[in-house]
Amino acid sequence: MDTGNYTAAEMLEEVNKAIYTVLAGGQSYKIGSRSLTRADLSLLYNMKNDLTAQVAAEEDSRFLDDTYIAVFEGR
Repeated sequence: MDTGNYTAAEMLEEVNKAIYTVLAGGQSYKIGSRSLTRADLSLLYNMKNDLTAQVAAEEDSRFLDDTYIAVFEGR
């Protein structure tokens, strides 16, 4: 995803704001004879997931994303 001059973290912040706006204000509304539809919520969630993965990949980590280690002792 090309984010222009924005970092993935900055884009993630903007996407989160857009999601909040849709959830708080509704998907679409009408003023007089004009109708306005905000961004598609499912598209915003997909963008959020992609950007979250990009931000996580940029962080220094010793393990793979979403990987956990379990130690079972006494077997």
